[in-house]
Amino acid sequence: MEIFAIIMAGGVGSRFWPRSRVRNPKQLLKIFGDDTMIQSSVKRLEGIVPNENIFIITNKVQKLRVKDQLPQIPIENIIDEPFGKNTAPCIGLASLFVKRKNPEAVTVVLPADHLIQDIEQFQFNVLQAAEFAYKNKGLVTIGIVPTRPETGYGYIQIDETKKTDSVYKVTTFAEKPNLETAKRFIESGDFMWNSGMFIWRVDVILEEIKNLLPDLYLGLETIEKSIENGNYEKTLVKVYGQLAKISIDYGVMEKSKNVYLVKGNFDWNDVGSWESVYQLSSKDKEGNAKVGEVYCRNTKNSYIYSLNKFSAIIGVEDLIVINTPDALLVCRRQDAQDVKSVVDYLNMNNKYELT
Repeated sequence: MEIFAIIMAGGVGSRFWPRSRVRNPKQLLKIFGDDTMIQSSVKRLEGIVPNENIFIITNKVQKLRVKDQLPQIPIENIIDEPFGKNTAPCIGLASLFVKRKNPEAVTVVLPADHLIQDIEQFQFNVLQAAEFAYKNKGLVTIGIVPTRPETGYGYIQIDETKKTDSVYKVTTFAEKPNLETAKRFIESGDFMWNSGMFIWRVDVILEEIKNLLPDLYLGLETIEKSIENGNYEKTLVKVYGQLAKISIDYGVMEKSKNVYLVKGNFDWNDVGSWESVYQLSSKDKEGNAKVGEVYCRNTKNSYIYSLNKFSAIIGVEDLIVINTPDALLVCRRQDAQDVKSVVDYLNMNNKYELT
């Protein structure tokens, strides 16, 4: 069994504006510690996936930054999408390159912007899933054992009575619930958080795409032929432009009868907003998390980032303050998910230099 990895790193991270920009998005930032999020994602695979088996899928704008941050990854393993088409086309495209190296390879598909602290347990669960996926030709996802009724995550229901070597049969995928529904999910004991991490054989996922997303599969076949005949770049742009945007969850995982789950018993966070960063950061006795030269007085439970200039925050609480050289964000922590609307506004008003 040979294991490969596909790391998806093409997003913009608009909820992390103004630090996250099109050319320097969340996954290329140092949010925690000395490594960027994508560097941490690659380090997490040390010992189970060799560098030559790691593929990064990003876009043309970010490709050179990714290359600079990950010099250990062969440049031919850094694939750029011409257009963002959501995760199904992204995974399908990267899978073609894995298939060229090993048509029966087990592939671990990971987002580039998750925070995982228990690396040993993470690797143990990945290897569990890989072994099952290789032997049983199943689509395996890692479900995180929930610690609270979280409304910001999707959920996956498992059948506790159908288990093989700690791998459970999946019965249902559920969208992000309201609080009462999330509480019921937790009380039931058979719902896990949807981590967005997948493990499968490359031939199996391509066969599932063929059966469930035939238009995408036809496009991938055309792209695959162009890799062989040397017309890849031109064909990719033409074909990709015609593909529908669809997630792998909706397009394949929710429809397939061949889906399984390994329980992830490690600390995990998808770091989806500045509120997530606040929750995960160390804080002073007033509940403030500060980065940079920051003065606080009568201020509580706030996250303040001001690395490039001095900031003074007085008489407020429960705020997010992100102060960069060319832009300032101030919002209530409870409104952190709405930061994306700023990027929408800037794009609509042609202020692309700020996005």
